[in-house]
Amino acid sequence: MSTPPLRVLVIGYGPVGARFAENLLPAVRSGDIALSVVGAEQSDAYNRVLVAEYAVGRMSRDALTIADRAAVESAGGCVITGVAVTEIDRTARAAALSDGRRIGYDRVVLATGSRANIPTLAGVPRSSHRVGGADDLLPRGVTALRDLDDGARIRDAIVTGQRIVVLGAGVLGLEFALAAAHAGARVAVVHHGPHPMPRNLDRGAGSVLRRAIRRTGVTVFAHSRAETVLFHTDEHGHQYFDRLVTADGKDIAGDLLVFSCGVSPRAELAAAAGLHASFGVVVDTGLRSWTDPQVFAIGDCAHVADPAMFPAGGHPAGAPSGLIGPGWRQADWLAARFLDGFECSGGAALPAEREPLVMLKAEHVEVVAAGDVSADPWDEEPHGRQVAQWADPEHGRYVKMVSADGVLSGFVCVGMPRTAAELTLLYERGDELPADRSLLLRFDGPDFDPNAASAAIAPDATVCWCNGVSVAQIDESITAGSATVECVGRDTRAGTGCGGCRTRISDMLAAHAVGSA
Repeated sequence: MSTPPLRVLVIGYGPVGARFAENLLPAVRSGDIALSVVGAEQSDAYNRVLVAEYAVGRMSRDALTIADRAAVESAGGCVITGVAVTEIDRTARAAALSDGRRIGYDRVVLATGSRANIPTLAGVPRSSHRVGGADDLLPRGVTALRDLDDGARIRDAIVTGQRIVVLGAGVLGLEFALAAAHAGARVAVVHHGPHPMPRNLDRGAGSVLRRAIRRTGVTVFAHSRAETVLFHTDEHGHQYFDRLVTADGKDIAGDLLVFSCGVSPRAELAAAAGLHASFGVVVDTGLRSWTDPQVFAIGDCAHVADPAMFPAGGHPAGAPSGLIGPGWRQADWLAARFLDGFECSGGAALPAEREPLVMLKAEHVEVVAAGDVSADPWDEEPHGRQVAQWADPEHGRYVKMVSADGVLSGFVCVGMPRTAAELTLLYERGDELPADRSLLLRFDGPDFDPNAASAAIAPDATVCWCNGVSVAQIDESITAGSATVECVGRDTRAGTGCGGCRTRISDMLAAHAVGSA
């Protein structure tokens, strides 16, 4: 008598859920796994990180799609979109869908992702209860920047010449503001911190970045805490966004208000099912729920914490990373475990993530940061850390390197992309900095020789951090016939995550074309 297939239900058909499902296809084809995937959005999985690129017209809708639904269905899997899971019945091991169907499971993998944070502002209603994890309904002229509908609203605003106000100065908010300004929109950025990207940059880098942003034509209102949203009424009685009022009295007029205030994990479904939830669905280092061994979570909704560190079952420290790269690595790792015996038993643990590398992708405004850069070169007690700092605010350039015993432990680089590439590789490898730190500045100097040996173009250097793709892998793809960034992405997955490496892939394609001419 043959063993029945393991019923695996994936809830969420975003980039991480789709990656996990596609990794299971060998076992789906062989009949060892019966796979069902349910996504609340009507669309197939697409890259949310690049919705801003779509909104400003730099990327087509088709280019955002990263799922191969046909491959899943041809292997025998079932993909359901436009339908939400409303309940997980852990006793019956079944999920109830919003269209009345029920799907049984042996294992359920939550990949519900995250939603845009909606700040508490006078004039903007908030949902007190979310049915099936639905998002807040925002007034006309107010939007987040999270899904395709948001992107379409913003694209219409840019095309019609509307004034755009962005609330928030994190990476995604700034990337959108700069891209929209480059597309010809009038853009203002409002934030309450002392400088942009306060979680990633020190004061020097933030100040240089602020100057660089203003040079692009974007208006920046710093130290301004948003308080009230005011509306005007048209001849049909519809209300539209009119202006944002801050606590310090600023009155900022606009036609479209875009929230870029971070994200929160979608954990309501898990919490309603009685699963332990904190800043997301709490799972152990094997990505298994603390509450139910048949439930797993990956991506933005997964809060990974070792239960041995919290014997009382309290709220664990930490939170989901909110980055696509770690989510994909979780999907790859968990799928491999499912394929290797399905039960995922034993003490195997997800490899620890390194400190994330943060990149701001914009025309003529480059920022790369990693690690802790809070140390100051003038600190009386550096606690074993050495700090090297160089600034040229007039020309939008800044570098800060923090090291311990000569090994780079954190850095921030503004307006110096080649130096940033060198520092990135040194940080990745845990290598020592040169004794003369100023040598690294020469990579962005006027006498730089692009043909000189450089660690950043070594074959094993990482180009795509989201997917772990090296220089050698991309070179191999180009040599095999990949002629565009999109072709390289289809072949290696490089450039399909945050998009921060697309320029470098383009440079490699151009260099290869010159070399083969």
